[in-house]
Amino acid sequence: MSDMRLIVAGAAGRMGCAVIGLIAQTPGVSLAAALEGPKSPALGQDAGIYAGVGQLDVAISSDPLTAALDADGIIDFSTPQASVELAALAAQARIVHVIGTTGLSAEDREKIAAAAHHAAIVQSGNMSLGVNLLASLVEKVALALGPEFDIEIVEMHHRKKVDAPSGTALLLGEAAARGRGVSLAEQSVRSRDGHTGARPEGAIGFATLRGGTVVGDHSVIFAGPGERLELTHKAEDRTIFARGALRAALWARGRKPALYSMVDVLGLK
Repeated sequence: MSDMRLIVAGAAGRMGCAVIGLIAQTPGVSLAAALEGPKSPALGQDAGIYAGVGQLDVAISSDPLTAALDADGIIDFSTPQASVELAALAAQARIVHVIGTTGLSAEDREKIAAAAHHAAIVQSGNMSLGVNLLASLVEKVALALGPEFDIEIVEMHHRKKVDAPSGTALLLGEAAARGRGVSLAEQSVRSRDGHTGARPEGAIGFATLRGGTVVGDHSVIFAGPGERLELTHKAEDRTIFARGALRAALWARGRKPALYSMVDVLGLK
């Protein structure tokens, strides 16, 4: 089989540069195009030089339609609006779309799910193997422990992250909610300030920390009478997410149109 030609969306961002660097080092894949928004100062620059891996002769562009004509898939760490538009493009072009973008609204997710009727789309709040294994464990623990154990999710990221809670924290919250057989939307507590009263039974709490250059730390705490269980993942290098995204793209190549997750990619079901 020929190399899988991949478009990288959000090419000038931290994750975009990590994905471009990994593509340059990985047999069986090649960089078809690198995309950024129309106002990005990176437009026109060589994607490889910008990412620090040497010249790749692929200029950073803002034209996704032209890029899709010669590609097999898109790896997308961009913005919610761009991800929705790229999902529609992937559906039109019948190519793979891997979405690592966070901060997606319910409406965004509905549009992506609609696009997945015509394209293989892998969407996840986190692409790393470790985090997805953690989510699987969280679901099992939430199922095993009774309601007397309170669930709190604590996450910390670098000072420049723009959405909160993180996509990973929400992924872990969804796993806990599945284990409890409840709706996260109905049970989540996102902030506490002032005289809040006692903690509601069954609530799934979120605490968000921002600062420095932290790649991503996540802990799920099960606090019960007289004991506490903590499950933690610490990301030390963004390449773990890039590796997961690349693995997802290769896994999705040739699969039927549907909305998949990293659980599917990693065979954790």
